[in-house]
Amino acid sequence: MTSEPTTQTIRIGGASGAWGDSPGALGQLLDAGVDYLMMDYLAEVTMSLLARSRLRDPNAGYAPDAVGYLLPHLDTLAGSGTKVVSNGGGVNPEACKAQLEAAITERGLDLTVGVVTGDDVSDLIAPQGEGAAARYLSANAYLGALPIKAALDAGADIVLTGRCADSALAVGILMHEFGWGSADLDELASASLVGHLLECGPQATGGNFTDWDEVPGWGTIGYPIAICEPTGDFTITKPDGTGGLVDTRCLTEQLFYEIGDPARYILPDVVADFSDVVLTQVDDDHVRVTGVVGHPPTRQYKVSATRQTGFKSVTSVAIAGPQAVAKAEKTAEEFLARAQKICEDSGAHPITDHRIEVLGAESVYGVPERARAHREVLLRLVMTHPQREILDRIAREVGSIGLGFAPGVMGLYGGRPKSSPQIVLETRFVDKEQVPAPLVHVGGAEPVAVEIPGGQESESSTPHPPTPAEPSAFAPGRRVPLGAIAHARSGDKGDSSNIALIARHPDFYPLLAQVDEAMVRAQFAPQVFGRIERFDVPGLSAVNFLIQEALGGGGIASLRIDPQGKAYGQMMLEALVAVPDELVDSVDPLLIKRFNRP
Repeated sequence: MTSEPTTQTIRIGGASGAWGDSPGALGQLLDAGVDYLMMDYLAEVTMSLLARSRLRDPNAGYAPDAVGYLLPHLDTLAGSGTKVVSNGGGVNPEACKAQLEAAITERGLDLTVGVVTGDDVSDLIAPQGEGAAARYLSANAYLGALPIKAALDAGADIVLTGRCADSALAVGILMHEFGWGSADLDELASASLVGHLLECGPQATGGNFTDWDEVPGWGTIGYPIAICEPTGDFTITKPDGTGGLVDTRCLTEQLFYEIGDPARYILPDVVADFSDVVLTQVDDDHVRVTGVVGHPPTRQYKVSATRQTGFKSVTSVAIAGPQAVAKAEKTAEEFLARAQKICEDSGAHPITDHRIEVLGAESVYGVPERARAHREVLLRLVMTHPQREILDRIAREVGSIGLGFAPGVMGLYGGRPKSSPQIVLETRFVDKEQVPAPLVHVGGAEPVAVEIPGGQESESSTPHPPTPAEPSAFAPGRRVPLGAIAHARSGDKGDSSNIALIARHPDFYPLLAQVDEAMVRAQFAPQVFGRIERFDVPGLSAVNFLIQEALGGGGIASLRIDPQGKAYGQMMLEALVAVPDELVDSVDPLLIKRFNRP
């Protein structure tokens, strides 16, 4: 029952940025009168967690919030006509549909639920390498927007999907509303940016912003609303009376979040070019976004695959007093030796991997020698082993740390450690033509297959090569922290991290030419092992770095305290750059003070 395309603007509210985000976003956005709620739940490793839960219970495997957060608002949804599109179906969208339909029936409401399946490709690919498991725990293709559009076309009021590109949630909505097809590449690319800006919820309205002290009312922060036009252009705002900040700077940071080449952002439906996007501050609460360009999609789906390699445990111990850092390090070394002795006495495999971090002593920087005088720290010792029972046996020894180790041990943080599966995340690719057509199941109707058009070879989809920034023609004057002339945003994709640097003023953009791959590697020398690529975006006065092998495996595979590179952007802002004499007076001295290392 495809409806006629609308010529009116469509308001989409970004109601969830991740599994565990606030349930308060829904009421806030419904009160603001949005047409759609877009609810994103699936980080890259969430699928493996949901797959494990389905192994324990065949009726589980979806994000519980996808149902629980909607229940209090079902009457409002039925009365207002606001629709919902969510990827909270996880690895079991049909079970999520059944749970939600039962609640709708119990309330006597007229709401139709549709689901999209077909992202599970575990039968098409197998783990590679020596000692690889016979099968992935999960292997899910990032599907596109066409199945979502089909579900809405068929009359679904609530659409639940498994793994799809996060931004596809918005693309499917706008394809349905505006009648766009697969050939409307600029419009699809613009819709993808809508989804990309909304997918992390309040990160688009001041959350995670470099100049955090300028953002009012974190406690009542407004969730983002995209006011979308049939042309593809759109405006970002937030509900009236809420906290947060709708600002070109915040949105530019979010634009770069978790992407590689901004001129070639590869998505299932389109290759989007964000390099010439224009963000215009309309008023205090509205930013207009234009200038997105689209190119034909590639012929492959990205696949996020996970497998289990054993188990891990995390021991956390609070220690205070003189030489607290040294005591923490010695405690970790001695307890690790005890753990290895337990393995040896048990005839078991040795501890396979470990990581010692002393929080409070700059462990996240990888250079703890800078902060050895700190008098209170938290020791974090992570160990992995093929057998859960061995880690559980070692855990029974942890309590002895407060009795037979260093003085000043104040206690275990979080109690005796509990072992959990150690999951490795792998990125694979599969030809779209190999993947069976996704199925759309709306209400009580029979599931319908949605054919996906083929794409082009990856090379032919490249919009244009990056244009390097010209080195500054000014003579060096004063060295200042990078944060005094730029904002930053970092994020993860598996074991890779991106760091975007956005000049605070266009005059500062040429100075970013000083920040090359060598400087980035030096800043993160103890942490980064792979290739570093730089992408210049003159239109946004920005550069973006994509760093490989940067997160110790990434996600829940990593043993690090920062497995997603969340701090990398802020750490990069401490690097020193030269500012010529003619621009020194333009640099805010308070920013120099803020970002200077102590």
